[in-house]
Amino acid sequence: MNFKYMMILTLLSILLSACASEENREGAGSVSDGESSSENSALEHGVKDQKQDQAQSDVGFEMAGSEIEEAQNVPADEKKAILASFDTYMTSFNDEDIAKYMSIIATEPEGFDYKEEEATVVKTFKEYDVKRTAEDVTVIKYDENQAQVFASLAISLEQVSTGAKLDRTGRQVTVFAKEEGNWRVSSVYFIGDAAE
Repeated sequence: MNFKYMMILTLLSILLSACASEENREGAGSVSDGESSSENSALEHGVKDQKQDQAQSDVGFEMAGSEIEEAQNVPADEKKAILASFDTYMTSFNDEDIAKYMSIIATEPEGFDYKEEEATVVKTFKEYDVKRTAEDVTVIKYDENQAQVFASLAISLEQVSTGAKLDRTGRQVTVFAKEEGNWRVSSVYFIGDAAE
């Protein structure tokens, strides 16, 4: 059984690490990558490596901290639009709605390739049932072109062919860029909670 579990984890790592282009592999990942370039997993659906100082400064706070502060400079209508985009990002993935999911992904993302992301998501939906739930959703950084949304995530994965299940929790910052007047996912930073 341990071998089977290891194979599933290996497959998950390969499956969702494929999204990052080679030039972005060192410390950067796709919306579908695992928690870092050296420790990928389908459960986390997204990250840049939190061990790098540059990644932490890009996000605007350290993922290791426990206190999350809401950005105070977000206009009410923008906050509503940003949180609606985050909701679409989450629900379209859970509903396995590829067209809707890809409509919320930036066409020129910072941390991954759009076409590779689409191919990976199609493969993920075919081979796995993945459900993500978010709590503590908070806009933590904002300017007119970029917004960062923090969320505590619970992720459940089941491989369709074997029924093997895996659950994970962690914290994620989803970075949105404004494209054509809409907030779209440009990169994702995730750090998984320590296994119990």
